[in-house]
Amino acid sequence: MAPFQSVAVIGAGAWGTALATVAARAGRTVTLWARNAEHAARIASTRDNPRLPGVQIAPEIVVTNDLALAARADMLLIATPAQHVRGAVNMLASHLPGPAPIIACAKGIEHGTHKFMTDVIAEAAPHAKPAILSGPSFADDVARSLPTAVTLAAGDETLASALVQALGSPTFRPYHSTDIRGVEIGGAAKNVLAIAVGIAVGRKLGAS
Repeated sequence: MAPFQSVAVIGAGAWGTALATVAARAGRTVTLWARNAEHAARIASTRDNPRLPGVQIAPEIVVTNDLALAARADMLLIATPAQHVRGAVNMLASHLPGPAPIIACAKGIEHGTHKFMTDVIAEAAPHAKPAILSGPSFADDVARSLPTAVTLAAGDETLASALVQALGSPTFRPYHSTDIRGVEIGGAAKNVLAIAVGIAVGRKLGAS
């Protein structure tokens, strides 16, 4: 049995909602936190997120605007855009009861500081255990149980393996790693390459 029985997802956009669904599918107790109280209340009552239309949110997922409630989870997934990770973790840090794993789920580098997401987490919540989840994944596919493989990296291999076990399911397969920086560079570079490929396709420059 995975040691992490409860999961909080910080950020109720499309990706956060998909990750909350993943965690619930893996048998965890799940809290999905939305910054906007009205957005949280709407999702909680309708079990539908307009940012991820057509995906029914499991009734056992608790949707809340209460950050202190979310912070009680055994592990936390930060599902905000990369440039909002610092702000989210800053708000979260004072509510953390102990050194919980905080997993960045955004690909990118912070503007201005040029820091990677795990470095941002380490600065904003010094007692946390930073980790990174990255891969070629789309929220709609993940939420609809289409096969997806990602990488989850943490500095300690035992921790990385436990986090993977807590989130894994037959359709969502995380692979653990201790190469935090490699995963972060790969994720950030992938976005740049995807934009470049899109431009090449749009200009009909061919496959070469």
